[in-house]
Amino acid sequence: MLMDLRKNLKKIALWAIGIYLGAGLVLYFVQDKLIFHPEVLPANYQYKFDIPFQELLIPVNKKVKLSAVLFKAERPRGMVLYFHGNSHNINRYAQYMPEFTRNGYDVLIMDYREFGKSTGRLTEAAMYEDALLMYKVARSRFAPWQIVIYGKSLGTGIAAQLAAIRDCRRLILETPYYSLQDVAASSIPIYPHSILLDFKLPANEYLPKVTAPVAAFHGTKDETVPYASGKKLADECFKPGDTLFTIKGGKHNNLHEYPLFQAKLDSLLKL
Repeated sequence: MLMDLRKNLKKIALWAIGIYLGAGLVLYFVQDKLIFHPEVLPANYQYKFDIPFQELLIPVNKKVKLSAVLFKAERPRGMVLYFHGNSHNINRYAQYMPEFTRNGYDVLIMDYREFGKSTGRLTEAAMYEDALLMYKVARSRFAPWQIVIYGKSLGTGIAAQLAAIRDCRRLILETPYYSLQDVAASSIPIYPHSILLDFKLPANEYLPKVTAPVAAFHGTKDETVPYASGKKLADECFKPGDTLFTIKGGKHNNLHEYPLFQAKLDSLLKL
């Protein structure tokens, strides 16, 4: 009887290991679909926005082109490089552009590869490469002290990496994370995310190299990037003078509805 029990336990253990490994393989091969939710646009799609803008199609090489939009302030005194989140395309984020143009900043926002009208294969290295290209576009018009780098959600890791290698006036992060591994661990803690994830986006490794002032916004009820991840980033990686603005009750996509967010963002852009 004891031997039968051992055999049954061994079978259960083997089944459990098989399920664990099988689920891990599935997660590995579908991770891009879990992380990214792009909305592709046809090449002839025409943008329509309520504020002045210029569409840009920026060649990376013979095969890859980046779709970007330059939103124009009336009398620009600088430029915001805006790196958006993990879903849709530029259309979703255009609603936030007046927050910058009213403060006298042009805004350059690009779609990542496979998003919107951008072409090419999406990889972490490509994200950094394309962000640097956006910076070069900004530098053709403005000096480093006139450039603000802004990241929202997924874009905070890209913005942090760019600010770590290029000078800017300020780095602003909306709903930042410590790393994608940290976010994944909070959702599915039973897997070795350092091995499983192709995309790392270790903001915690980049921020210590950023010399510009850093400000971050995070809501305590964020259902996508846990507030604890952003707080950990600030606690471990912010230098003296950097600030985390905590929005009590704020969720992942509604911080712009809070007067504190609007007031602090306006203040940062006026500094």
